[in-house]
Amino acid sequence: AGAVAAALITGDRSAISRETLDSMRDSGLAHLLAISGLHMGLVAATLFFGLRAGLALVERLALRRPIKKYAAGAALAGSFLYLLLAGAPVPTQRAFVMTGLVLVAVIFDRQAISLRLVAWAAMIVLLLAPESLTGASFQMSFAAVVALVAVYEGGRGRISRWIGHGGLARRTALYVSGVAVTTIIASVATGAIGLHHFGRIAGYGLPANMLAVPLTALWIMPWAVIAMVLMPFGLESWGLAPMGWGIEAVLGVAGQVSSWPGAVHPVPAMPVAGLVMIALGGLWLCLWRCRWRYWGIAGIVAGLASVPLSTQPDVLISDNGKLMAVRLADGSLSLSSGRREKRTGRIWLERNGQKQAAVWPGAGVSKDGALRCDSLGCVFRAGSQTIALVKDGRALDEDCRSATILVSAVPVRGRCPAPGIVIDRFDLWRHGAYAIWLTKSGVRVTNVAESHGDRPWAPSRGRH
Repeated sequence: AGAVAAALITGDRSAISRETLDSMRDSGLAHLLAISGLHMGLVAATLFFGLRAGLALVERLALRRPIKKYAAGAALAGSFLYLLLAGAPVPTQRAFVMTGLVLVAVIFDRQAISLRLVAWAAMIVLLLAPESLTGASFQMSFAAVVALVAVYEGGRGRISRWIGHGGLARRTALYVSGVAVTTIIASVATGAIGLHHFGRIAGYGLPANMLAVPLTALWIMPWAVIAMVLMPFGLESWGLAPMGWGIEAVLGVAGQVSSWPGAVHPVPAMPVAGLVMIALGGLWLCLWRCRWRYWGIAGIVAGLASVPLSTQPDVLISDNGKLMAVRLADGSLSLSSGRREKRTGRIWLERNGQKQAAVWPGAGVSKDGALRCDSLGCVFRAGSQTIALVKDGRALDEDCRSATILVSAVPVRGRCPAPGIVIDRFDLWRHGAYAIWLTKSGVRVTNVAESHGDRPWAPSRGRH
């Protein structure tokens, strides 16, 4: 609980165990660990409504001063301090921009929540960090926000009437149903992006969020704000202790839900073209208000239909050559190491829709007979191609005479006549990680440098 509390307050997740991270992710609650719009909004809301309620108790101020604007200004200042406290990572910057625009709108008597506000926030974020456009964080957060604002803008009048003419029971029912509807909308809006970047679907995200989000909003984050206010006086334990009780409850929900059968469905990563079609279709559906908006569904369906058309690489090599992977006959990836480059290996498996790596023969033959290894390296045969995966330079003499493709974790300094493609340690240093597709029409090779292009935010790695 303490590690999660540190993550919620400062953004530092280094103390959270792998087991906790996995259970949060498998239950669809991983978004609660990153300081994003939810946390920034909760901090701002706690400050705004708390201060406004306090000022309303002072009759002279409540009747003669714009206490709502005062509260918005104080919440804006508090949100900025929270941004600095969290180290100002890109997701938190984006959340602050969005929250700040809402509070500024309150100060200037403008509509606080609208798609115009979302557009301004997106433009500001892209001006500050244009490379964030291609990241999962930017895509998922703005997809969720656009969908939520579009839906609630359409039902704003009806929702206001329901709230205005109901008692506590109706308000409670509306809040619970609102959490459910919000979770469904956000899950649908971000599902395709999650497929593209992570290759997984959390099957029970709705019930998990129904329990964890209200607990986070109504208990955990308010106590976090109270703890920060009390910290200069050495009394932060008064806030951190009850905050920890709430976190323990959320972790209990995550552990229980993630243990259910079918909690996670791994799927192959969606191709970029499919993601673009879904994004355009979703924007068309959300931005228009006329009946032709529903044509956006066609783009979404076309994008989802592209998932089976995605082809994953047959050979993968990390940028330092310490981790390699090959695709076996059953379509599963086998990793050369389970200890080195763990994060890279996990990403490869996720994009292949796979939970665990197939066994890599340390000295022997794989179960399908395609991969044969010894202490100097491995030879992988796929169709007419023979790929030599060299770990030790002593294997180069033989492999340079027999392989059609040679991948070496050590430099290849002399002649290597047989292979049509040679990728050695120098190539990995210059161009980053490599991916190789072995198709009936030939061999396709790409690397990180080619994918990134020549961009200010893409390091050259020695390219000329």
